[in-house]
Amino acid sequence: MTSVFSKITSKSQTVIPRQVRDLLGLKPGDRLRYRKTLAGIVIEKAGSAEDDPFAVFTEWSSAEDDKAYEGL
Repeated sequence: MTSVFSKITSKSQTVIPRQVRDLLGLKPGDRLRYRKTLAGIVIEKAGSAEDDPFAVFTEWSSAEDDKAYEGL
């Protein structure tokens, strides 16, 4: 793929070019991950929240827990 470009709107939004969407297999509702590397920023399709092994630990997700652990 050759270089493709998009603009950023006044609301910091952009359209992902069709070539990039096709290459990454992106569909509406998909999540993206932005990762800083030595070469620049890598944009990749992110897995769903269910793919995050730490997202399933909900036993410490109450307001009381947030207050108890806020200074750590």
